[in-house]
Amino acid sequence: MYTTPLRRAPARPKTPTSSRPVPAPGQQPPGGHVLAVGSPGPSRELLTRTLKLTGYEVTHAVPGDVHRQVRLAPPDAIVALDDGPDGRRQGLDVIREVRADPAGQALPLLMVTGADTHAPGTVADLLRSGADDCLPEASDPCELSARIAAKLHRVPVPVENLLRDPRTGLYSGPHFMDELDRELSRPPAARRGGVLAVVGVAEMAALETRLGPRVRREVAERLAGVAERSGGVCDRLGWDEAGQLLVLMPGVDEETAARSLREFAASVAGTRFVVADENVRLTPAIGWTPLAEYADHTRAAEHARDAVSEAVRHRDLRPVRYEPWMRASAPHGHRRARAGFRVLLGRLTRLISPVLPLVLGIGVPFALYRQAYELGWDAAGFAYWVVVAGLVLSALLIMMECLFSLDATPRPDRAGSPYPAASAVIAAYLPNEAATIVDTVESFLRLDYPGELEIVVAYNTPHALPVEDTLRDMAARDPRLVLLPVAGSTSKAQNINAAVTRVRGEFVGIFDADHHPATDAFRHAWDWLSNGYDVVQGHCVVRNGDSSWVAQTVGVEFETIYAVSHPGRTRMYGFGVFGGSNGFWRTDLLARTRMHGSMLTEDIDSTMRALNEGARIAMDRTLISRELAPTLLRPLWNQRSRWAQGWLQVSLRHLWGALRSPVFSRRQKTGLFVLLGWREVQPWLTLQILPILLHAAWRAGGADRLDWAVPVCLMAAAVTMSAGVVQAAFAWRLAVPELRRRKAWFWRYLLVSTFFYTHFKNMVARQAHLKEALGDRQWRVTPRAAVPEAAVPEAAVPEAAGPVVRT
Repeated sequence: MYTTPLRRAPARPKTPTSSRPVPAPGQQPPGGHVLAVGSPGPSRELLTRTLKLTGYEVTHAVPGDVHRQVRLAPPDAIVALDDGPDGRRQGLDVIREVRADPAGQALPLLMVTGADTHAPGTVADLLRSGADDCLPEASDPCELSARIAAKLHRVPVPVENLLRDPRTGLYSGPHFMDELDRELSRPPAARRGGVLAVVGVAEMAALETRLGPRVRREVAERLAGVAERSGGVCDRLGWDEAGQLLVLMPGVDEETAARSLREFAASVAGTRFVVADENVRLTPAIGWTPLAEYADHTRAAEHARDAVSEAVRHRDLRPVRYEPWMRASAPHGHRRARAGFRVLLGRLTRLISPVLPLVLGIGVPFALYRQAYELGWDAAGFAYWVVVAGLVLSALLIMMECLFSLDATPRPDRAGSPYPAASAVIAAYLPNEAATIVDTVESFLRLDYPGELEIVVAYNTPHALPVEDTLRDMAARDPRLVLLPVAGSTSKAQNINAAVTRVRGEFVGIFDADHHPATDAFRHAWDWLSNGYDVVQGHCVVRNGDSSWVAQTVGVEFETIYAVSHPGRTRMYGFGVFGGSNGFWRTDLLARTRMHGSMLTEDIDSTMRALNEGARIAMDRTLISRELAPTLLRPLWNQRSRWAQGWLQVSLRHLWGALRSPVFSRRQKTGLFVLLGWREVQPWLTLQILPILLHAAWRAGGADRLDWAVPVCLMAAAVTMSAGVVQAAFAWRLAVPELRRRKAWFWRYLLVSTFFYTHFKNMVARQAHLKEALGDRQWRVTPRAAVPEAAVPEAAVPEAAGPVVRT
């Protein structure tokens, strides 16, 4: 690209004519082919005569037909009229048309203005928009000829050869590296800290394929504009040939640099840009590395770009600090070692996980109680009252959630504004979803939404699958269906992050690949979002409860969660929670928030980050989507283990900051403490009754000598056990009709939950805590397979539904 488009196209051979003027001695004839652009009329005829009299061959084009004429007969220059025949200015439209065509980007473009419009402001607008020169219609023909000749004969100067682009202030790639070398050559005493960052864009390849290579520089300029507006510690900005923004941040510590880069990434993600006349969202992928480790720019830039590649893979807006295993030149050994370590760690965790929680939760406390007793302090007696109080408190909190669920905030009666364009994003790991995805897509295509609705299937797969052909056929038949394969993705979060810049809707519904939303789901979601809410979480209903007792148990459990706990907690504490599926976000908020694939429950993590921005999250138990539950204990164990470990990750990352944040009220902080703090303590607290009883039996000389009829103990047990009864009763009362008719399911759930399922979930939680402590964060996929349609409750199957599948 050049500061002024100066490349001269080869001139056509000209046939001498008697009308061409003979140049004076010592002068060269101007010659060349000029395309005159303007509507037919006296002004264009006058321009044509002038150009021909000064020695140019002239062809014509009307506004809107320039692209075809340039392709048909490439000119040496373009001269366009600013005024149309009706007095309306058309120059800006002509400039955009010329510069949008790659063949027109390097052509000299002169604008001829009318006598009434050749004002300084008009000329400035034309020059800023891409014209190379402007002159009034009444100018002398010799001046017009000379200006054209000057543009054709001037030696081109590439922007890359300039120290800085005078228009944007960006250093060219080579000159930026000179600046970096200058910074690195400073004495260590004078060079404290400092960071080099490289900012790529995850959508660059798609943009370049669609709009051409010119978008590289445009994207870098847009990013630079955001960096300059946001201020921060960016000292020098440049760009490279790949369209990446280069950022030099001298004299700053790593924490300050990372914070500044995070703020920059959020600003970019929350902005809609115009690139090549298209309105687009961009996902900044930022890689950075400290300057202290380098002596020259080559390795520093190479390592920062390696970190960009890792950031592109995740698309979660988090700046990535370079680590040696990211090195592109030798990735396999490091990554194989990391993968081998993860496998070894997983095996070690599975080996010790059945025993270690019992040792830590029973053996260690029992030993401590004995030791304290021998030293003269009855620690077990104190612990007994703490445990009893904790269990009673947990039971009372459950009962309060049940009561508040009866007074849950109702959905607004009507939408606050007309229904806008909406998008559904179905995130799928295709090898696991091949049996479900077609049925799911068909259910989405039956949705009833009065506005424009697109269905985006964002999926990853390690190899091609036959179901992809089926999906392509469906997309060819229905333009609402958009297929988005996400290369390199390894998580649901990455699939969603890839989709969020692609969607056109003002709001987005996020779904797993086994979900069948109710036909009115998107209409009801907009009722909330158009009345001041930013996110609304719906009610997930299990549709394969007849498949097994496990699925039946999960089906009732989901009613206790989505019909009772979530609405009750939202009403009680003043905030809702996004549950990962059947949740609807304002697109702008989702684009700024993204999903973090490193979090095992990326939904709860995104909830906390959205709440910290002041987002309002609603919970609507009438907003239904039906999904599949695991049918066997092993898949259920893996699923709940991931959930429990993910909740712990969120608690460790967000709880302390939330309790100190001025964004949350005291009521909300209480709810966050219960949600993120107390829930992590409770599985271990319930286990403490065993070492306390063992200690009491040891002191009494045997369990047969204990007095089990202590009134306080009996009362606490009654309160604790009654919480499950109350919760099951409320779940039945508020359940969806097809499950409410299954009273026997709720009775069985109460029995199974009391004597097995509650303890099962506490065991899962304790082992998940140990996995997190050991660093074992592997994602184990919940498998899905087809099941007979008869296994689904009749009311749960929409009319004309396809085959039903199970997890």
